[in-house]
Amino acid sequence: AMLDPDRGLSLTIARVVQRLQGSSLHSQLERQARISLHKPEIKLESLKEDIKDFLKTSGWEKKLQNAVYSELNVFPSPCHPPAPPEHIKEPLAYMRKAQGSWEKRILKSLNSMCTELNIPLAQKRPVNEQKELLNKWNEMGTDEPDLSLFRPVYAPKDFLEVLMNLRNPNYENGEQPSFRNHLGLIQVPLKVKDIPELKEDFSELGLNIGQLGIDDSAQVPPEFFENEHVRVGQKVLAEQDSAAAQQYVRQGCPTALRADLWALILNVSNEPEDILYYEQLKSNVIQHDLLVDSLIYKDVKLTASNDDYYFVFEDYLYQVLLCFSRDTSVLEHFTYSSATPPKSYIQGKLGMEEYAVFYPPNVNYNSFILSVAPLCFLYHEPSKLYQIFREMYVRFFFRLHSISSHPSGIVSLCLLFETLLQTYLPQLFYHLREIGAQPLRISFKWMVRAFSGYLATDQLLLLWDRILGYNSLEILAVLAAAVFAFRAVNLMEVTSLAAAEAVLADLSTLKVMPLLQIFLFATVT
Repeated sequence: AMLDPDRGLSLTIARVVQRLQGSSLHSQLERQARISLHKPEIKLESLKEDIKDFLKTSGWEKKLQNAVYSELNVFPSPCHPPAPPEHIKEPLAYMRKAQGSWEKRILKSLNSMCTELNIPLAQKRPVNEQKELLNKWNEMGTDEPDLSLFRPVYAPKDFLEVLMNLRNPNYENGEQPSFRNHLGLIQVPLKVKDIPELKEDFSELGLNIGQLGIDDSAQVPPEFFENEHVRVGQKVLAEQDSAAAQQYVRQGCPTALRADLWALILNVSNEPEDILYYEQLKSNVIQHDLLVDSLIYKDVKLTASNDDYYFVFEDYLYQVLLCFSRDTSVLEHFTYSSATPPKSYIQGKLGMEEYAVFYPPNVNYNSFILSVAPLCFLYHEPSKLYQIFREMYVRFFFRLHSISSHPSGIVSLCLLFETLLQTYLPQLFYHLREIGAQPLRISFKWMVRAFSGYLATDQLLLLWDRILGYNSLEILAVLAAAVFAFRAVNLMEVTSLAAAEAVLADLSTLKVMPLLQIFLFATVT
């Protein structure tokens, strides 16, 4: 239920003001306003207007605009003011319930690992261990602890099983007329878009619009487009306007400008207080030993050793993920996420709040690692890399690990993928289904990891440009369907799930943008 626009707007304004009030930006603006009082151009009779003009010309107004824009991008638009907080988290009760029992299952798995291995979820490190960790902070990869007893808390296929068993209790089987003919694995009736709607949403990817990542566009010679696009990009950066940057990256980011453009869109500035915050997280890692540290360690070792690309970033991956597991500011996003953070206490301090440790809600570090690793290509300064990852997580990636009805949530993405295939490639869809190779069984891991670890890095970054540009993860489902469309001829010949997986085993040679364009704008609808 939506409320009238004016009421909605005033609620939104009130929320943004409340969120910004305690921020460092707020105190900086106050300080600047006070400093400006000593300037000759500020007159007493027009004080308010003069201070506004000063904040505008000195660039502070832009900073405020970007902060407001950032808030609007992250938080959902308000529904009825009396709506209880759990509705803001997730409006559908059966989704909330499913997410709750999934979290219990993860926590149970963590707890039973503690009991088996006889180690606590959290404990203080002895001083000598603290010193040792501090000394090798930048080369944690050289360590070879024995982690054979630790096991991953869950694999993507366990999560897929949970999503396949979701049902809306309001519908008895077969009672949902429009949905009865959906033959995929996901059996919940959520509204997803069709190709005409996606075309409209992703209009900047159209065939006659210049794109980075398309080498042979008939309309625009690529080198002409690129030079012009770089020039515009430099202008966007000079303007320091988040909204303009977000619009700009829909056509792709020039490599040299990407790090700065993404930081501008995510409103990450790496001010001294941000660096200090990162250092505080680091000291928390050094003082406390959490069970998840060993899980992070094990996953990084596995991921980095299996992937030459990411091997070089091994030390960065430890730093970012260990700090992330201590970051309580991430908890804010649970007000609009269907997830609830699990809590545990440092050994011997049960129930004492100051000893509570919030566990990151999704202990699938393998997916985390794959979402940090590509960022290592762009950011080489740990505190900035950390902030960018944290923003990417609270805006986008958390949706891939929690059960919700949000259009960018993993349930909707799975349903969108299956619906696109069933509607636009029915022969292929029925063939794969007949031979026991449901397409989602293959594409699920791509989507849950936002294609990281599957595409070549330059292609992955072009894809993530568009996630940031459209503030949506729907493009992951579109790309997954486009990959099946691209390999359709080979897939029509396979007779088993294993053979279908073999056809789709290597995506590292794929070019993302042509695939998306052809699927969206050249498919017969």
